[in-house]
Amino acid sequence: MKNQVSQKNILNDDELWVELKAGNEKAFSILFKKYYNCLVQYANTLSPFSEKNQDCVQDVFTDVWIYRNSLSETVVVKAYLLSSVRKRIVRLQQRDKVFNRSKSVDDSVFLLDFSVEQQLISDELTANRAMKLNKVLNKLPARQKEALYLRYHNSLNIDEIAVILNVNYQSASNLLHRALVYIRKGWNGALLLLTMLLLK
Repeated sequence: MKNQVSQKNILNDDELWVELKAGNEKAFSILFKKYYNCLVQYANTLSPFSEKNQDCVQDVFTDVWIYRNSLSETVVVKAYLLSSVRKRIVRLQQRDKVFNRSKSVDDSVFLLDFSVEQQLISDELTANRAMKLNKVLNKLPARQKEALYLRYHNSLNIDEIAVILNVNYQSASNLLHRALVYIRKGWNGALLLLTMLLLK
């Protein structure tokens, strides 16, 4: 039936997307529940206005449903939704003049500061290393920080990051490479600690 999604037959995003485009409300609901929190977290790295960010994410989903017939058949759903949220936030910033004369998605500022949760720090030495690593990571240019966030926190590949940041593959790869080179130069410590920061 139209609004039924068989868990046996439809489990991945590609299949859910096809069902959504066909008007299946259950498929839409599954994708909404799966990605809503992730999209709000990302929106919060681009704008300090949490309530507006939640509205923005809901608007993205509303547009997906309303304009489903005109959407591409083949998309990487998570990357498409993240990209849509990013573009909508920047449009809101332009409209509300949050950033002076912001003219493109490239002008948005990535707001997240990387940090290790206190409960993950087992001793004073680790805490000191974490503080040093935090400082190194948070000195990165905003675009490099955002690329790291998308790569490690959202498990996106370079092609998908390029789409979201509206750059070509090589530019996205360069952003990640320069960030990792900077981190290696500025900090020499356990890979596990770096992973905890990036996956936060």
